[in-house]
Amino acid sequence: MTTPVQYVPLISSIDHTFWTQLNAKKLDELKLDERPLPLNAFYTNDCKPGLPAHLTLSYDSFTDKPVDRGTIYTGTILNTNTVEEFKAKDFSGILKSAGEKIWSTFHDGTALRNPTVLNQFYCVCFADLKKYKYSYWFCYPALVTSTANIVSRANFGDSFASEQKEKIRSYGKLGAGFLDKDLNVIEDHEKIMDQVEYVLMNDPSTDTEHPGWPLRNLLALVSYHLKEKRTVKVICLRENKVAGLQSADHSLYLQIELEPISETEMPKVVGWERNTKGKLKSKFVDLSASMDPARISESSVNLNLKLMRWRLLPQLDLEVLQKLKVLVLGSGTLGCNVARCLLGWGVKNITMLDNGTVSYSNPVRQSLFNFEDCGKPKAETASARIKQINPSAESRGVTLSIPMPGHPVSKLEEEKVKENITLLEDLVESADVVFLLTDTRESRWLPTLISAAKHKICINSALGFDTYLVMRHGVKDESEILEPPIIGASTISGTQLGCYFCNDVVAPSDSTKDRTLDQMCTVTRPGNAFVAASLAVELMVSILQHPQQGQAPATLDLNDEQQDSCLGRVPHQIRGFLAHFSSVQPASHAFNKCTACSPQVISKYRENRIEFLMEVFNTTDYLEKVSGLADMLENTNFDEVWEFDSDIESD
Repeated sequence: MTTPVQYVPLISSIDHTFWTQLNAKKLDELKLDERPLPLNAFYTNDCKPGLPAHLTLSYDSFTDKPVDRGTIYTGTILNTNTVEEFKAKDFSGILKSAGEKIWSTFHDGTALRNPTVLNQFYCVCFADLKKYKYSYWFCYPALVTSTANIVSRANFGDSFASEQKEKIRSYGKLGAGFLDKDLNVIEDHEKIMDQVEYVLMNDPSTDTEHPGWPLRNLLALVSYHLKEKRTVKVICLRENKVAGLQSADHSLYLQIELEPISETEMPKVVGWERNTKGKLKSKFVDLSASMDPARISESSVNLNLKLMRWRLLPQLDLEVLQKLKVLVLGSGTLGCNVARCLLGWGVKNITMLDNGTVSYSNPVRQSLFNFEDCGKPKAETASARIKQINPSAESRGVTLSIPMPGHPVSKLEEEKVKENITLLEDLVESADVVFLLTDTRESRWLPTLISAAKHKICINSALGFDTYLVMRHGVKDESEILEPPIIGASTISGTQLGCYFCNDVVAPSDSTKDRTLDQMCTVTRPGNAFVAASLAVELMVSILQHPQQGQAPATLDLNDEQQDSCLGRVPHQIRGFLAHFSSVQPASHAFNKCTACSPQVISKYRENRIEFLMEVFNTTDYLEKVSGLADMLENTNFDEVWEFDSDIESD
């Protein structure tokens, strides 16, 4: 009595490293592309009895040369961008197309030459990269024939001599093959159907009665090439250890009766995997609980940025932002908001500097502080909050008082001031971009000088009650001579742009002296700092996307459509007026007698450093003398200036 052959289906076994690789593939290569990708998987024929027939996918499933760990299944992954697209996939059409692909190997003889081409699978998938959740469905296409019936079963171990069994086992590396009566592999595929005595297959099944899924297509192939009904001997090779030695004695040895099938009409195709409830539906896996939350956060931030590049700006250089080191001088209203915006752009290396503590008025305006932070040092607290917001951030807080012109240094303070100068120099040296966001004008002088001397990108932002200033300092090229402005020029070179102090005709002095309460507090419209801070960061990003970066030219013609940065214009200054919600973008040349960035001041700083700076702090007019301002003022006839000014007003 014959019984129809029943096949043990394959079950996908997916290591978490497969999903990790898919994430990386999606982020770095596929992006929004839904093109099919080749995959490979494998099964083994040495599973312990009682275990399911697993097809395994892992980290190397996307490689062309997978690790040799078993019999290879070649496949294709179809990844969708949305769960709706996943659900709307034509699963019947995918299965039919897969069956036609296998059927074609019957026609052209490919399957006879290499039976492992019958081992194919498809994976339709939706990967939620933000939440590490995956919907997927595997398909192992197989052609259905009703002509395969088991005639008899025999014990493999008793049916062959030891030498014969070892010979058969040596063919296991082939995965599948056709053997003649002497147990030799038939090399000439045109003679297979005349000489075949045994059909051999590495069997993933551990069922004592039924062979594994790969046999289904193999028997359909034989039936396709048969001219008449025939019984073939099938060896379902299974390996196991017996008494510590590898043995194949528990392999299935079957005699199966086959009948020819139509050469023109493709049989029905089956193969979609059942879920854990036994239903023909997709599977779902949630790996968020097993993933490091910090890594999930970092991946999600990167995804948001990469979406910009995928959809709108393919030339956007995100790597330059990820590697960026930023020094934020001032951890107040502007500093907190700048730090938050930097995090949004994927900047992780942020050093916060301040010398104050969080006051009770700060948390409502300064976005990195809570009420519980009051009394704590601003810089360290802001740094800690940055790490709470993005655990992958490399943030540091530094409490430091910046030495300032007009603030004399006593003998008792001298050593501490020198230490602060050295520390500030080291911080600027290690940074790529410096933000000047401190409360007073004079506290910005030393960082401006150091940044100019070390050729750093420097972004300055300042607030009025309903006005704001955002500007970048020119990054000097010392091989160039500081040239006078050219009348009628449409642009100013980034090496010739002025700094925050270039419009001053006096040296910075102590602005904290004799201030009233309203002058001691930052009196500004609450939204002003958010606008200025965001513009400061956006200006930095535009600079870094420009081919010349810090030396990018600034245009004087606002009607000029030229955009050298992929993000658009790179202005020198943005001056905003909330009273009528407008802004202007002036640009100005560096002043050759600037107290902060002129060549003579930078040269003096490099020559004498500490001695020069101590003289600046302690002597009111020293900086004006070094820069040349004193001589300029001395040679200016102010009577002519006032007279000229009066003539203008009388017109």
